Amino acid sequence: EVDFWIIPIIQGFVQIEELVVNYSESSDDDKSSPETPPQESTCVDDIHPTFLVALISRRSRHRAGMRYKRRGVDKNGNVANYVETEQLIHVHNHTLSFIQTRGSVPVFWSQVGYRYNPRPRLDKSEKETVSCFRAHFEEQLKNYKKQVIINLVDQTGREKIIGDAYLKQVLLYNNANLTYVSFDFHEHW
Repeated sequence: EVDFWIIPIIQGFVQIEELVVNYSESSDDDKSSPETPPQESTCVDDIHPTFLVALISRRSRHRAGMRYKRRGVDKNGNVANYVETEQLIHVHNHTLSFIQTRGSVPVFWSQVGYRYNPRPRLDKSEKETVSCFRAHFEEQLKNYKKQVIINLVDQTGREKIIGDAYLKQVLLYNNANLTYVSFDFHEHW
């Protein structure tokens, strides 16, 4: 009886835009040539389809917190600052969805202090972490079936301890529905 008074809210972001794709027979060089006369674009759905694009990000209420104050996983498998972002594209009565999640590395770790980039530390042993890591990914796989994990932790610097602990947990979990990829931004700058 009180449902009328409950307002569903999210901590996140929602944006919906309508886009028109203008396909052209001319090459990119022709488009930028000063001799090319400007063409009037007509919006016929078959020639210039209209796409409805939506971006929805939802932040979890579990383990939300400020950076450097909330890190890692908890005893229930919730990771700090977890966000699910869904991209929806609707065109010609078809809707496509792509979901991406992000969150803290699901091991027990923390960073103490407020100075720029405090040194991370592991707070519990590998053995103590296994059940919580497993709980996190069992929930992920229940919701999304398969996951590609992209580890963005610095693989050589002060964050190496966290990256190594993450990889070790993935190997111990050994689930065929998880694909692990390590991507170090520092190698690609």
